[in-house]
Amino acid sequence: MDQAAVARPMAKASWMVESAEALGADIARAIRIAREGRPGPVHLALPVDLLEQRLTASQPAVTIEPPAGTPDAQAIAGRLARLLESADRPLILCGPALCTPRGRSAMARLETATGVPVIGMESPRGVNDPGLGAFAELLAEADLVVLLGKALDFTLKFGGPLAVAASCRFAVVDADPDLLARAAKAKGPLLVERVEGEAGSVLAALAVSPPAPAAVRASWLARAREALAFLLAAWASARAASGRIHPVELCAAVRDFLAGHPHGTLVCDGGEIGQWPQAIVKTQNRIINGVSGTIGASIPFAIAARLARPEAPVVAVMGDGTFGFHMAEFDTALRVGAPFIAVIGNDARWNAEHQIQLRTYGAERTRYCDLLPTRYDEVVRALGGYGALVTDAADLPAALAEAHASGLPAAINVMIEGVPAPVIRRG
Repeated sequence: MDQAAVARPMAKASWMVESAEALGADIARAIRIAREGRPGPVHLALPVDLLEQRLTASQPAVTIEPPAGTPDAQAIAGRLARLLESADRPLILCGPALCTPRGRSAMARLETATGVPVIGMESPRGVNDPGLGAFAELLAEADLVVLLGKALDFTLKFGGPLAVAASCRFAVVDADPDLLARAAKAKGPLLVERVEGEAGSVLAALAVSPPAPAAVRASWLARAREALAFLLAAWASARAASGRIHPVELCAAVRDFLAGHPHGTLVCDGGEIGQWPQAIVKTQNRIINGVSGTIGASIPFAIAARLARPEAPVVAVMGDGTFGFHMAEFDTALRVGAPFIAVIGNDARWNAEHQIQLRTYGAERTRYCDLLPTRYDEVVRALGGYGALVTDAADLPAALAEAHASGLPAAINVMIEGVPAPVIRRG
């Protein structure tokens, strides 16, 4: 099977390594391609006969080139600064590749330097991402939107009139020419700046050469911060109607645990359940399931995060459907010494699909989304990890503390009510 050809449509590059001697250089090239421009996966196919070759001579050292920035980033930043100066209600939106701890620090510096709201977007819920509060209101009022490595895609409703004002102008900086072409097609003459370049270097350059201050932007920034911080007051006292645990109660316990471990990492996965921790649990280090919204990767994510930063705990909040994808990887976590805490919101159903059916067809026509209330904690205990079943929210803090103290890969099986993901609406 031509594995390289199979992977090619889904990767930035894909090829078969031709010789053992070339393997080091090919891997270095793959890493460079993966990191440069718009970051993404690169696939290398390694034939069995290559892997069985014996190299008789030592191989020369291989250098991995750092990703190249945009050479004229300062000039681009100057043009963007002038555009921002011409706007009363501008927004700078940064894409998923910039939503790292380092990228978010750069966003904060840029916001301070420019007085313009700078917002990271990485959720498949887009304008309805509950972690962004009342962001949809801001977007509808903006008169200029600068996209730095952020695609003008479904998460922004393609910049259509239901999401943005009809006269709102756009500026786009992206390393992917296809995304630039999509923006040009969608916005036509309202796309006033279009730059093929690396967004991170432009973000940094813009902070060095910010637009001139404007009094009107100060009030706009204050309004933006208030809107982004908005959470429904009802969440503070949310309780499950069924006698089970509400996702808010689950996330409050996770939030309080990670507050005691500020260098810890939060992993969010799942359809409906994954949205709650994104909105409620604020951490410096976070991994979510990305714009695609695909589910199931949180256990491998958590193992990798703990291996990368072994000094800090990792808490992965996921649904019961999500847990089923890679539950056997708890064996891997035990073997490689990567303890983490999986907090499983167990509502015994594929809740995202269930909620879609409820909205579309009504309660009498929901079908085939039910699961069993399985004891996933016992599964993990059988694999050698720590397991706990929680049916009362008051027991969550102790369960998290005990799971962390165990030093083992842990699963806390939390019996939750299957409620829809939060949606922010004001007024």
